Amino acid sequence: MNSRMKTVDHRYQHVEHTFEPVYDEESEILILGTFPSVKSREQDFYYGHPQNRFWKVLANLTGEKIPQTVEDKKEMLLKHHIAIWDVVQSCDIIGSSDSSIKNVVPADLNYVLTNSNITRIFVNGDKAYKLYKKYCQEATGRDAVKLPSTSPANAVFTLERLICSWRELICEQKEERNGI
Repeated sequence: MNSRMKTVDHRYQHVEHTFEPVYDEESEILILGTFPSVKSREQDFYYGHPQNRFWKVLANLTGEKIPQTVEDKKEMLLKHHIAIWDVVQSCDIIGSSDSSIKNVVPADLNYVLTNSNITRIFVNGDKAYKLYKKYCQEATGRDAVKLPSTSPANAVFTLERLICSWRELICEQKEERNGI
């Protein structure tokens, strides 16, 4: 065998992001994930894995009940001026493994940024933060704040610890923006 030949990992699948960002012209906060999990792609909506704590964290921070339907989730987000999207538009990935992501085509975040009132960008987890810095920050001209991942893979963070961290980081950013 030629030593230059590459071994192809057939577990990788090239996947396109198939659903739209959630936002409106009143959205002030943008929360970015990396790329939809297999469960999210099956449900055609964000954070669809039942063990992902995203909706529990946001419900707690907004004082709302945990939304169950896609419509309830969209309504909660928009009511509280929160937009969500992902950093990656398409990539090669193994299942739902963020660590396997390669051959990234970033999402055009400026589409949402120019059609809303976004003043703060947050990223859900380390991988989303790294991908944002590498592929999106220069295009947007905006910094992002890294939040601890709500993924079940982030077992170090209990739900309570996630809620406290998210609240602290989001409120700290709001205070800085308001000069408090």
